[in-house]
Amino acid sequence: MKLIILDRDGVINEERNNGVLDVDDWEALPGSLDAIARLNQAGYHIAVATNQSGIARGLLDIETLFSIHRKMHEQAMHAGGHIDMVVFCPHSDSNECSCRKPMPGMLYTINDRVGVEWSSVYVVGDSLKDLQAAMAAGAKPILVKTGKGQDTLDSNKGLDHIPAYDDLAAFTDELLSAPTK
Repeated sequence: MKLIILDRDGVINEERNNGVLDVDDWEALPGSLDAIARLNQAGYHIAVATNQSGIARGLLDIETLFSIHRKMHEQAMHAGGHIDMVVFCPHSDSNECSCRKPMPGMLYTINDRVGVEWSSVYVVGDSLKDLQAAMAAGAKPILVKTGKGQDTLDSNKGLDHIPAYDDLAAFTDELLSAPTK
């Protein structure tokens, strides 16, 4: 099985300063849903791993989060693709949990359900936390410059070895144009 794990905010949808706290706040980034559809058509399964501290901070409830994710699923289907699984961490940094990125707990949850070799899994994110979670799990970290991605790249935190792309569509273009082994 081929698996790609995506961060949500800043990779699939627009990053919001205060977070995506309402269905109307969720707006797909240009080309992201088409990229998911193209990945699906190439045989990739898509999972989403997203930190959602707004729940712990009382800014967002579970029902609203599920409504946001329903919208994401519906728009992905409208573009001809699908998201196989969404996992989220409802905690804040102060909870010191094992699921909040940069900890790899959400990635482990995904792999517990699908059982793939980590060295074949891409984890696409826009923040250092996403990349750290990928590296901790032994997956292939990919940085996109959307959302917080350009700031992450500019921070120069030893990310020279991490491939960086303009957006999810650019990563998809390169991945799907690479010769298969």
